[in-house]
Amino acid sequence: IDRILRGGHDKIKEAGALLVGGHTVEDLEPKYGLSVTGFINPKNVKSNANAKIGDYLVLTKPLGIGIMNTAIKADLVDSQGYKETTELMVLLNKLAKDAMIVANANSCTDITGFGFLGHALEMAKGSDVTIEIDVESVPIIKGARGFASMGIVPGGAYSNYEHIKNDLEISKDLPQDILDCLVDPQTSGGLLISVSESNLDKLLIELEKNPSGYSIVGRVVSKKDKSILLK
Repeated sequence: IDRILRGGHDKIKEAGALLVGGHTVEDLEPKYGLSVTGFINPKNVKSNANAKIGDYLVLTKPLGIGIMNTAIKADLVDSQGYKETTELMVLLNKLAKDAMIVANANSCTDITGFGFLGHALEMAKGSDVTIEIDVESVPIIKGARGFASMGIVPGGAYSNYEHIKNDLEISKDLPQDILDCLVDPQTSGGLLISVSESNLDKLLIELEKNPSGYSIVGRVVSKKDKSILLK
């Protein structure tokens, strides 16, 4: 318990925030969580509903965290896979956020419980555009596809797919294990950033410092019949 509390405090400090208040609840299993309260100038908000036609889409963490966690619970992941997955989850999006601000990105969303495609769909619908994803460019944690092919996939991935399937168009045969990774619910996933072509290089230069790297995963195009195109 001491290590959990210290770990949380370390991340709060790294984020430049303060821990204020709190309470405990007696329950059958241990739980730990934080809620964030703060202020921002409305003029500085980066919405997930402002992607522009022609924008490039940049992803700042690989996918597959939910699948890896499911495999970890089944004691199937080696020490290296455990280390890589944990390091991704404890990495704040602070640097990626700062890079997005410097590059004056148009739109942004974090990739969490709805999976990569679920959050991309929110961006597409909110911006009244279609998002084209270059599937081969989407980074996936080493080992995640293998576990997915074994059926080691969190239940949330299936509900995520059911939610988006009517807004999804797949232009070629897509292996099921890759699709599972694209809808995999992420714990502390990265940012999906929509940035104009003129500001792309500025963003990529800033993201060179990002420990989890970055990938250009698609483009924003005019609205089609489907909101998400997998190419």
